[in-house]
Amino acid sequence: MASAAHFEENAKPAECLTEWGWWQQSIDEVVVVVRLPEATSSKNLSVSIGPRSLRVALKCGTTGEFKPLLDGTLHATVTLDDSTWTLEDKKEVRILLVKSARSAEATWPSLLEGQYFANSAVFDSMQKKATLERFSRENPGFDFSGAEITGNYRDGGPTLPTGN
Repeated sequence: MASAAHFEENAKPAECLTEWGWWQQSIDEVVVVVRLPEATSSKNLSVSIGPRSLRVALKCGTTGEFKPLLDGTLHATVTLDDSTWTLEDKKEVRILLVKSARSAEATWPSLLEGQYFANSAVFDSMQKKATLERFSRENPGFDFSGAEITGNYRDGGPTLPTGN
């Protein structure tokens, strides 16, 4: 029997590339990866996640002040208790933001308000993936991992009839 986990393993997420790294999303979460200089230590890094804000800053060697690499108001609210970040291989910070609104209709068009918009092809792919993920959750006996979707998939796709 197929599951949502099986869907996740086989569905390649669409990445929105930026000058500092990339971000991607599923129905439940947004993943942000910020590239850092090699051998960055956590003491030279400041990451702050708020319900509607995100800030990643790096300590400048000359002044000791933290210079923002990414800073702004998130597109939508996240759950702080479930959101986290890690420093990976001392060369990138990976941030997991858990969405407060978790539905295919709640696909973020941008990471921050007015910044880092997914281009139309990437956003289209994000919406398709979210709709297929929704179908997979609603129909756990079906495997949507290799499915293609066309037609009405924007804003979460059509409401399917239930067997009630």
